Amino acid sequence: MTKIISKGLRFFLFLSIGLIILWWLYKDQDPQKLTDILKKDVGYGWIFLSLVMGLLSHISRTIRWQMLIEPVEKRPGLLNTFLAVMIGYLANLAIPRMGEISRCAVLSRYEKSSFSRLVGTVVTERVLDMIMLLLSLVLVVILQYGVFVDVVKNKIKLTRISDFLSSWEFYISVVLLAALIVLFRKKIVGGKIFLKLKELWAKFKEGLFSYRNVKNKPMFFIHTILIFVLYFLMIYVCFFGFPFTRHLGPGAGLAVFVLGSFGMVAPVQGGIGPWHFLVISTLLFFGVEGTQAAAFALLVHGSLNGMIVVTGLLSLIAIPLVNKSKTVK
Repeated sequence: MTKIISKGLRFFLFLSIGLIILWWLYKDQDPQKLTDILKKDVGYGWIFLSLVMGLLSHISRTIRWQMLIEPVEKRPGLLNTFLAVMIGYLANLAIPRMGEISRCAVLSRYEKSSFSRLVGTVVTERVLDMIMLLLSLVLVVILQYGVFVDVVKNKIKLTRISDFLSSWEFYISVVLLAALIVLFRKKIVGGKIFLKLKELWAKFKEGLFSYRNVKNKPMFFIHTILIFVLYFLMIYVCFFGFPFTRHLGPGAGLAVFVLGSFGMVAPVQGGIGPWHFLVISTLLFFGVEGTQAAAFALLVHGSLNGMIVVTGLLSLIAIPLVNKSKTVK
């Protein structure tokens, strides 16, 4: 019961933060102007193409995950892996970062794989994704230096974090934690919990470094690059669906994609609020009018997350059906 209450509180807390940011962004917008843009100015064929790109990126991620799992477990079926990935995305819309655990739990159940090893492979995925995002950021800094400086300097406030990390409270907390570990190290190391964690860590580490034993490394890295190319195209093709972004080039699309991605990293369901904030801020820099930028962010975010909801729910329904012949405990 306590866990259910805790998860419920986390859900409403994160959602509230996102909705407050969203309300602040849209409170001064003219609803009629937004409606007119969405009704009259949008080429919805481009939005549909964006969803196709998104779906292809999920398929590419599925194949790459299969390749990571294969060295430490038997290679899971493509359909089960894809359905688990989509269920994971759906779970992230409920509780941020829950998707990584959820997809491992689903695949472990239906493919009889080690949950700990699967989590290790997901960590490898996340490390690779972060590297690709940072490389994309470097590319934005090179190609769109003015945009990056404007958004980071004037829009993102990091002072509270830096103040805390340099405060005496932080250093005292670190020292106290270290002292407790030293004082009780024998009890900690000899305890059942530690031994269990050690066993889990061995399987986790095996999954974490599974990329070393990937059979087809060139194809693995092609998929790693392809995922981010498709992510970029997922945003960029939407530019052609709006008359006020159609003239913007790939550089602007890359800036919107990368800075928006940092909004998705925020611990808010589906990046709602932070993603809109960063995308709107970036489009404003490129000369897009406020209501137009708000309409772009609203439709693109809504359509992409709508696809996640639909495919995630369908995956939840489908996975027990496609595994009906198997004995699932």
